[in-house]
Amino acid sequence: MKRKKIYIAYTGGTIGMKQSSKGYVPVAGYLTETVKNNAEFTREEMPLFDIHEYCPLIDSSDMSPLHWQLIAEDIQSKYDDYDGFVVLHGTDTMAYTASALSFMFENLTKPVIVTGSQIPLSQLRSDGQVNLLNAMYLAANYPIAEVSLFFNNKLFRGNRALKAHADGFDAFASPNLAPLAQVGINIQLQEGKLSPYVDQDLDVTSIQSQQIAVLHLYPGISATMVENVLSSDVKALILLSFGVGNAPQQDDILATLKSASERGVVIVNLTQCIQGQVNMGGYATGNALLNCGVISGYDMTLEACLTKLHYLFSQDLELETIRHLMQDNLRGELTR
Repeated sequence: MKRKKIYIAYTGGTIGMKQSSKGYVPVAGYLTETVKNNAEFTREEMPLFDIHEYCPLIDSSDMSPLHWQLIAEDIQSKYDDYDGFVVLHGTDTMAYTASALSFMFENLTKPVIVTGSQIPLSQLRSDGQVNLLNAMYLAANYPIAEVSLFFNNKLFRGNRALKAHADGFDAFASPNLAPLAQVGINIQLQEGKLSPYVDQDLDVTSIQSQQIAVLHLYPGISATMVENVLSSDVKALILLSFGVGNAPQQDDILATLKSASERGVVIVNLTQCIQGQVNMGGYATGNALLNCGVISGYDMTLEACLTKLHYLFSQDLELETIRHLMQDNLRGELTR
């Protein structure tokens, strides 16, 4: 049987760093050399692979919509030559990039797996080898045609994942959707569906940086604070509310939100809770937001909501269409 071929885009991140007097720093060429000289990656059971190191390497804290576009276009340019794709990325904003790519790719028929590590390959006890090894193996042998995120033996839907642990190996979670696959002695598919090869062109929707604000509600928040966030030239506001979507009943806060919505700001209500979803009809405090023109984000992660807003505002869409699509399940990012 012909061995599959995987394209690895090394964008940067901890996995390819080495220790220096200033802490871990990226070293050009180190990751490629290490992987190619490791016998585990060249076993018969493993796919063939090519590694492309970005220059310069990007720290994930510096990731922006410009970089999402760069990664998407890179994969698009190699799409016909490979059976699957692995994106090596820093963990801090990995879930944002995975979410963004999930919306940008139209007609995706091959797996795109984003992964990385908490400890560099250059260090003892690195989790980088097992994460990359499994991501490559899954891309070749368990092709799930969507953007996913692999970490610590779990394959998550990319736009359902979030970073849940700052310094543990179990760094990512998907609170509102079971993993696509669980990797143990055996590989078990859960939510993931294997995709037969389909000859279909990949389309990439371009993304530009948008003015989007995020407001975390807290007890005692003032109307002035809300006004300050909305006084700038924002196109959308993500409101991180209490419980199932509740907010303070202060008339001046509600009036500020209603005024912003009426002048064209898309206000999306997400819960601060890790698990569960917004239901603004459950309590009067949530219903008041509904009456102000605030729309539900259901159980989307902040990462999915933010990148989805970037994706929609980057297109020539009517405002009401954007509001409608934010509440539609486009790429498996929400449950309704």
